[in-house]
Amino acid sequence: MKKMSFAAFFLLNPSRMRRVFFLGLGLCLALPGSVWAGASQTLESLVENGGLIVTKNGTTISERNAESQFIPASVLKIGTALAGIRILGKEYRFTTRFYVNGDRDLYIRGLADPLLVSEEVFKIVATLRSRGLSSIRNIVVDDSGCRLENGTDGATSTLNPYDAQNSCLAVNFNTINLVKGADNSVRSAEEQTPTLPLMRELAQGLPPGTHRINATATGNQSLRYVGELFAAMCRKQGVTMRGKIIPGPVPEGLKLFYEHGSNKSLDEVLTGLLKYSNNFIANQLFLAMGAKQYGWPATWDKGQRAMTALYRNELGLSEKDIVIREGSGLSRQNRVTPRAMLALLEAFKPHAKLLPFENNCLRKSGTMTGVYGYGGYFAGERGLDSFVLMLNQPKNTKNEVLELLGAMHGAKGRRKN
Repeated sequence: MKKMSFAAFFLLNPSRMRRVFFLGLGLCLALPGSVWAGASQTLESLVENGGLIVTKNGTTISERNAESQFIPASVLKIGTALAGIRILGKEYRFTTRFYVNGDRDLYIRGLADPLLVSEEVFKIVATLRSRGLSSIRNIVVDDSGCRLENGTDGATSTLNPYDAQNSCLAVNFNTINLVKGADNSVRSAEEQTPTLPLMRELAQGLPPGTHRINATATGNQSLRYVGELFAAMCRKQGVTMRGKIIPGPVPEGLKLFYEHGSNKSLDEVLTGLLKYSNNFIANQLFLAMGAKQYGWPATWDKGQRAMTALYRNELGLSEKDIVIREGSGLSRQNRVTPRAMLALLEAFKPHAKLLPFENNCLRKSGTMTGVYGYGGYFAGERGLDSFVLMLNQPKNTKNEVLELLGAMHGAKGRRKN
């Protein structure tokens, strides 16, 4: 089986899975001025409940309900990425700490690294072995770096991978990729990931075929998953284990054996986050930002405070402009005005290349049931022109509206020439 690339691990959330791209490469090109004349009338039929702003050369050329709050869905990830850059820095690297006691117990303490994928775990075990760890008794898994009294707001207990719960210590985005045979056999669907006992349990009730599923759907299995994967990688590299997997904290005063830094800088993490719209990564980042500002353990409240303070102090946004509950856009308690989203986009312009380039525009989409939107940039005469579209309505007309906004942007530009 072909080995999956790093990008393949960035899982698809509803925004990506249900996205329907409109066709027509002329979206950002100038169109006749007659388009502008009829645009307002057409918008009336497409926007039942929503807000939008289109800019051109630093000036707003069209807006609707710009001061009203709407659920942003995954468009919010632009704001999360901006906060990550401002709070953590583009060179920030997530870390995970390893300790060994006199009984050769291996302690693993997570600090919200979202990229502990199987390839990374293999490298970590190789490093531990090179530092003299040839045998261990128990693997003790410690997620106390986060204190999450509630689950990820907006996530549910389905098997869908975008519902995976967050944790300070998790592997493979808290999702499992497996193959179930017609004879009920179960194996890993990934060359780099060994077949684990947890896979066999979670495959019960699944039909034959390949499945990527949420490992936290039936009780939070994050720590067990971590322990089983590390144990399997130890066996694979000749590190013997004679004990079991135990959840628990690192003992006070135990000397650090190894601190692993992610091989991806925040800049690289954000590229994948925005391209593949990964909810798990967005909220690991959200938790890390809160811990950076207010200390460990990370909590949802600290993440909310960190982002809210940044938006208030650096962009002048108050609670009437933006309300943050988590960082991925999953929560329906998140609220943003088009005007506030425009401020985020303007501040994000130096990092605009992190956004996906689709249909001649840089943009991030957002989709949930009854929530549809885009945020991004048209190519303008003097650089990037920001646009915002947020629809909270039963009918998904976001592609038609975006095409119309692009036409308005182009037509307005021609009228000025």
